[in-house]
Amino acid sequence: MLRPIIETYRVAAMRKGNALSDHLIARLGFRHLRMVMAIAGTGSLAAAARQLNMTQSAVTKALQETEMLFGTRLFARTSSGTTPTAQGQVLLAHARVMMDMFIQAAADVTSPDPTGGRVMVGTLQSASAVLLPRAIALLRRERPGLTVSVIEGTNDVLVPAMLRGEIDLIAGRIPDTREHDHLADEILLHDVACIVTRPEHPLTRRGALHLADLAMADWILPPPGTVLRQQVDQAFHDEGVPPPRGAVESVSLLTNRGLLAADDYVAVMPWQSAQIETQAGRMVLLPILLRATISPIGITTGLNSSRTAAARYMIAALRRAVDDVPTCPLLDEGTDFPGPMA
Repeated sequence: MLRPIIETYRVAAMRKGNALSDHLIARLGFRHLRMVMAIAGTGSLAAAARQLNMTQSAVTKALQETEMLFGTRLFARTSSGTTPTAQGQVLLAHARVMMDMFIQAAADVTSPDPTGGRVMVGTLQSASAVLLPRAIALLRRERPGLTVSVIEGTNDVLVPAMLRGEIDLIAGRIPDTREHDHLADEILLHDVACIVTRPEHPLTRRGALHLADLAMADWILPPPGTVLRQQVDQAFHDEGVPPPRGAVESVSLLTNRGLLAADDYVAVMPWQSAQIETQAGRMVLLPILLRATISPIGITTGLNSSRTAAARYMIAALRRAVDDVPTCPLLDEGTDFPGPMA
């Protein structure tokens, strides 16, 4: 069963002009990948041999064969143990992805429930409040045996996890630029970040508001370096106002909700999250459009990754759920919606 997965990698590599030899494909097997992962995980040949129920000499021979196949040293042997070389780290990352694919393939084939399976979804706050929950509800109605695991975070955490094969896809805000060129983005809708506060805040009783009026407020902002924080700072620059300093830096909805209820903070959050809070009466939307925060929301996957059946069903559900996502009232029909840059 491993051959099709290895062949997928070979074809992807050939497309990049980095072809693997037929000799390597013919001889590389499941046991080689298990052995590489065991040595890296235990830190020694002896411990790997015990884990794999093999003799140490057999593990040594298998490692030598693997290194010969790749034409490079994969592990450095020292008095303190065995550690992967730079080339070994590369192979280890791919081995983990291929192992996960193999395990998922076995689960899909042997599952007694054809509507079952598991999909791991990474999400950002921009999609976690409305789009993703509605997509999950649609998916589970059609495939009740399917399990959806959700991991919330920021792109700097989620993208590496997806490239390691730990999650299948990411739903959320798509950055203007990408550090990785092997990602595929699909835009589903556009969202904007909103400024919110508690109903009792003095700002809610004022008339027209401008960003300059909020410069000295106590702000709850996303951490520096995140896409949303950079966009908020740009929105202030565009108005000729210095960006605010965050009294609190947080993307935790529960924490931010509690802070806003407790005192006169001003917070920035995606409209998908803000509209739930305003409908419930917990927050008030301040009538200021942060034009620089208008961004595409969508799906990110690995460009050459093999999608499981469960991941494909999740992607289809996200596409259908878009029709039920409300639009921010600060956006009008003439708004110019940006897209991610290549």
